[in-house]
Amino acid sequence: MPVEGVPAVDGIRVGIGGWTYAPWRDNFYPKGLVQRRELEYASRELSAIEINGTYYGMQKPATYVKWREETPEGFVFSAKAPKRIMQSRALAKVGPQVDDFIGGIVELRDRLGPLVWQFDAGTRIDRDGFAAFLELLPRQAGGLRLRHVLDVRDRAFVDAGFVALARRHGMATVFTDSDEHPSFADATADFVYARLMRAQAGIATGYPSPQLQAWAERARTWAEGGVPEGLPVLSGDTAPARKRDVFVFFISAAKERNPAAAMALLRLLGARGG
Repeated sequence: MPVEGVPAVDGIRVGIGGWTYAPWRDNFYPKGLVQRRELEYASRELSAIEINGTYYGMQKPATYVKWREETPEGFVFSAKAPKRIMQSRALAKVGPQVDDFIGGIVELRDRLGPLVWQFDAGTRIDRDGFAAFLELLPRQAGGLRLRHVLDVRDRAFVDAGFVALARRHGMATVFTDSDEHPSFADATADFVYARLMRAQAGIATGYPSPQLQAWAERARTWAEGGVPEGLPVLSGDTAPARKRDVFVFFISAAKERNPAAAMALLRLLGARGG
């Protein structure tokens, strides 16, 4: 069992979505590792994990405390907010639900990273209601600074106006590298949130080496305050260049390969030994 965590490199963290997935017991977790220790193990091989379970329902504060205690210092969770919040027909009135979710998850304390607000494709979004919703998202809670990520999957809603609104609030948008969801690389906050969704089952590391090297270079560019060349953008405006934290998650696609992809990228960034 690894003892130390994996440090961020120049503000860059790399991880996967979740930590419970049966195929990972054949190619990521050590043979014989009991399931209750999978988070303990994964959090010492990666520098971040996106929690998906919170999307389907809030957890008890004691659960967040347990997750915090099982992970090493310096490790960070991001977490999806409960979907019932984003699916509300009255986004301007979900303040109590937002507060309930945040009031529990701040028990992660220094392990708490970005909070992801995912609006699925097919969800009708009123622009005024959406703007009012963003006003409800607190900038701090429980003595912690909160960072918010807007993952809007309605292509008709995602435009330069949406980018400008996110930038005005200092909230990140999601770069998905996906044909299924809107994919754009406009920088709108002091951190970048990328969900890479093209892992291939036939490649042990999920991605060919040149592609992983390209993502390492893009992550460094983001961290240095730039926008990587060749990625699509929606707005001609650019945010002021400044150092950024960067979160890169390997999600979906050939999910069984995502831990290997994340560890390979961490090696390229210098966070892990060869």
